[in-house]
Order: sequence, then C-alpha cells, then structure tokens
Amino acid sequence: MNNNYQSIIDQLVCCRRVLITTHVRPDGDALGTCAAMAMGLSRKGIASDVLLLSHLPKKYAFVFEENKIVHHDVEAGWPQDYSLDGFDALLVLDTGTWSQLPGLRQRLETFKKPKLVVDHHLTQEDWADVKLVDTTAAAAGEIAEELLLQWGVPMDAQIASALFLAIVSDTGWFQFSNTKPRTLRLAAKLMEVGVNTDQMYQRLYQNERVQRIKLQTRAQDSMELLAGDRLSVMCIRQEDFTQTGSAMNDTEALINIPLQIRTVEVSIVFVEPKDDENIRVSFRSKGSVDVAKFAEQFGGGGHARAAGLKLAGSFNEVHGRVVQAMLKQLGA
Repeated sequence: MNNNYQSIIDQLVCCRRVLITTHVRPDGDALGTCAAMAMGLSRKGIASDVLLLSHLPKKYAFVFEENKIVHHDVEAGWPQDYSLDGFDALLVLDTGTWSQLPGLRQRLETFKKPKLVVDHHLTQEDWADVKLVDTTAAAAGEIAEELLLQWGVPMDAQIASALFLAIVSDTGWFQFSNTKPRTLRLAAKLMEVGVNTDQMYQRLYQNERVQRIKLQTRAQDSMELLAGDRLSVMCIRQEDFTQTGSAMNDTEALINIPLQIRTVEVSIVFVEPKDDENIRVSFRSKGSVDVAKFAEQFGGGGHARAAGLKLAGSFNEVHGRVVQAMLKQLGA
C-alpha cells in the first residue's frame, strides 16, 4: 500500500485545525470527499473549515447542510477578515494543480504550514509538501476511505454517505469505465454501514432544475458531428445561460450525452461563461483518444477519458484551435 497514506496521517495528527479545499466548480466527488474528510477529522478531535472556490451546487448541498460542515464560499470575493493564520495545514482534495484553484496560490504565499494533496488525476504539479495520488482510483472518495481506514476513523452512516456520493458521482453510478471490482466492493461496504441509495439516486438524478433541462436542450441543438461522426462538438454561449436562466454548474455532465451515439469516440463542449472568463473546454472519450494528454498541450489535464482546460481568446478562436487539433488527433 502507498506509504503516503501514513505520511498524510502523520501530518494531520499534529493539527488542531485544518483548511480543506477542492477544485473550482466542485462536483460530487470533490464535495463528498471534502465532507467525509471534515467529518473524519472531527472524529479525531481536529477542527476544519471547507473553503469553496465556487458556489455550492444545490444538488450537492445536502452533504454539507445535513452534516453541519463548516464551509466558506469565496466565489463572489474573499472576506477582508478571512485569515489562514489559524490553520495548521492545508488539505487539497481531488486536484493537484494551481489552475484548478484560482486565487488560492497568491493567498498561500505566506502560508508556511504543510500543504497536502489527496487526488486521483493524472495531471499533477509539484508544489505540495506531501502528495497522496492514486490514478487507479475511480474517485478521490476511494482514496479518502482508505486514508480514514488506515487512520482508524470509525465508519458511520454519515461518512459512508459522503463517500458514496463521491464514488457514484465520478463513476456515473457505476456506468463509467473507471468502475473497478474494488469500487463495487467499497460501495457494498458503504451500503452495509447505512447509505440510503434510493434517496441518494433521487437527489442526484431525479432532482434537476427546469433551467438545466432547457440548457441541455440548447446544448444538444448546437451539436455538430465531425470526422465521420466520430467527434461531437457542442457549444454553450453566454446568451444560452441568460435566456434559459441557467448557471455554470448546470453544464455538469452535459458532455456525456453525445457518447450515447454509436459512432462518437470523443465529445467536446465549449462553454462561454457569463462573466467573460476564459473559455472552458471539456472532453470525454470512449478510449481511442487520451484526452488528458490532448488537453495538456493547451495547459489543461485530467483523466485519459475525462479532461478539461480553460483558454483565453475569443470563443471562435478557441473553438477553431481545439477542434482542428482534435481533428488532427483523429486523423481526419
């Protein structure tokens, strides 16, 4: 077993208060893992705050609200009186790159306490004091469960539910190729502790806002099939958000829709944020293209079958650059 589990534990046991954070636009894996680690620290008598760099999505809010997880949303701006001086370590979950932690690097320039990373993504940077990275894990939640197990944290229904949220979010409720036998064994173990899977499924997949469904329709209407129908490209523009009343987090998982098409090997979604930020580009692959390696040429990264990046420039310019590069990748 990776001895970095013990290295992370050795750092955490010395702490009285830990700052936990995760990537911008957090998904169920990020938020479930944050909640599980916050509760695990609490069981060991260690206080923690969760720092959210983006708004907490309503569909995942239950895991924080029901477990009374102390968290701070700084998407709209950092409070003037918010200080990192009271924390004994920074624990970063589900990412290991600064690009996924906008605004945090500058805040940490004078932070001399340990910086810890727990992640499962291929793309990493070398800035943490201790890193626990397992790229074979289906979700960061899988690694967190093993970490809590080795630390001797007793598993209860609250922690199990947070970890279950993490795992089902990143495996598409066990549909994606990252689902391994160990993933299903862990899911069964968590269910035995007391996860209400029916309630969880309804919260995640039968609880959508009408605005998201309208945005999904816009995205599908924009779909282009290229390279002999092997490449799907969808576009979401600023006016799509405005006219549907949707938000950035409503784009989550839309990229998976074109993969239902038999011929499609790669799906790309371009998103033009309402606030004039860089263009966001997401990728999904059925396996013929390693989209993490593809995204790295533009400063992005992720997993072999799921990756993303952000690029400066006009929408049409970014769209053209990325699509042409992918067509070349596909030999079209």
